[in-house]
Amino acid sequence: MVSCMTLSDASDSRKEFQDASSCDADVVVLGGALAGASCALILRRRWPRLRVIVLEKSTTFTRRVGEATVEISAFFLGRVLGLTQHLNESHLVKQGMRFWFSNEQTCDLSESSEMGGRYQARLPAYQVDRAVLDEEVLKLAAMAGATVLRPARVQRVHLDSGGIQNVQLKLDESTTHIRTRWVIDASGLASVLARQEGWHQPNDAHPISAVWSRWRGVKDWDGHELASKFPGWAAACHGVRGTATNHLMGDGWWAWMIPLKGGDVSIGVVFDTRRVRWMSRGSLASDLKEFLCAHPVGRQLLEGATPLEGDCHRRARLAYSSSRYAGDGFVLVGDAGAFLDPFYSPGMDWLTYSVTRAVELISTQLEGRDIQGPIKAINDDFTRSYQRWFSALYENKYDYLGDFELMRVAFRLDLGLYYLGVVSQPFVRGIEFLRNPVFSTPPSVPFYVFIRAYHSRLRRMAGVRRRRGQFGRANTGHRFLLNGFSFEPGSFLPIVRAVADWVKLELSEGWRSWSFFGNEAQEQGPSRTPTTLSVRAENPVLGQPAGDRP
Repeated sequence: MVSCMTLSDASDSRKEFQDASSCDADVVVLGGALAGASCALILRRRWPRLRVIVLEKSTTFTRRVGEATVEISAFFLGRVLGLTQHLNESHLVKQGMRFWFSNEQTCDLSESSEMGGRYQARLPAYQVDRAVLDEEVLKLAAMAGATVLRPARVQRVHLDSGGIQNVQLKLDESTTHIRTRWVIDASGLASVLARQEGWHQPNDAHPISAVWSRWRGVKDWDGHELASKFPGWAAACHGVRGTATNHLMGDGWWAWMIPLKGGDVSIGVVFDTRRVRWMSRGSLASDLKEFLCAHPVGRQLLEGATPLEGDCHRRARLAYSSSRYAGDGFVLVGDAGAFLDPFYSPGMDWLTYSVTRAVELISTQLEGRDIQGPIKAINDDFTRSYQRWFSALYENKYDYLGDFELMRVAFRLDLGLYYLGVVSQPFVRGIEFLRNPVFSTPPSVPFYVFIRAYHSRLRRMAGVRRRRGQFGRANTGHRFLLNGFSFEPGSFLPIVRAVADWVKLELSEGWRSWSFFGNEAQEQGPSRTPTTLSVRAENPVLGQPAGDRP
């Protein structure tokens, strides 16, 4: 664990770097978790004489959500921060994503329709214990020469564009101030600067909430018990199911099951409040378990599992953004700037892009070059990226998440285009491509338009299916296993096949929601009447009308 220092210790240890500005630091980082510690570490490696102070409010990190990385963030952790050995020793190698669907006919795990990979993953990604990872990166930042003050609680930041920023904080039970040229806000959900300055913008078009906990005693996906009970099911997958991010899917909701080193499993549910009304009837942990056990896969895996005491949480209105991300003297990174949705784990990718650009901006100023253009570019790029990322992938996506057939098309297209258009860039073209957030560059516009188009059509088809009583009709007894994607030309073929399946859907049933067909042309999306999910109900059927249940 990183040792704590007082502000006077920090000043004494940095006297050799004092300059005419009479600042206490060149950069103050608000928050010492992964985003902030990464900024401090990279800056100190690039500028060994830079005076960097990290303010962390906790004495030690506790577990937080965000345990799954995907390929871009894994590239950043491994190739940029140099954490590959730590990740392999202290965390788990992730084996892609798996999805499990059910309907009224689904009796057990083997009958639940499955979607995922057939083989092991081709590119590195990890299931991480964030408390362990955050401590490691903060330790490396301190070893690189950054000063870490903890526990230090920021009270207010007085910004002065182009001048000296003044950070007011509580340290050792007293209030003190640090004068600095730059402030990096890596405060996560607290979003210190955005909330203080009125830039914080809740995403009301995406009203999602989450409940989660960590569990012990969850059954082993790849163990003897399930393999002997369901031998055909076990033999269908040639890879490892247990270290994937397994998703339980429902109408208007999904749940994650993420294994952690040591045996604990992070499990949580995310739901669109327009479709799902969470009814709390007991403790949060017991409600969560009963909710998940209404799904056949959850019932099988969680039989005998217990939540860790005091480690169950609920958070409403997850999605938000900021109207500003940078200025002459500050920059927002990671969740301090924006958060979209846990589905597909975009938060770690956003962290990667924003940290890269923050370091670039400060380095530009240190080199004596003009920063007004880069500041404008950061604000434009991240605003554009958030808006396009949301409208292409997440806006009303929960309307069709619970349908195996529709998600089979969406998943193949989403994953294939992510691999070929996003993941390939730093691997094939170099680390500098980590500076371009998703959909922020002109070449990405056609892909943005295409993704938004098929996403919108699948949502419309889900609405027609729901009204005709056909939503989730293939959620039992089907399995779709991908061979995986690479950067080779042949990886375009699964995308072509997915487009062909989309066309087939359009011709067989999509026409019902085309604009020139009768009354069903008035379909403007599925009904928004929320389903009341009472976890105490007898035989609750997830995603179906709740009737007279309380």
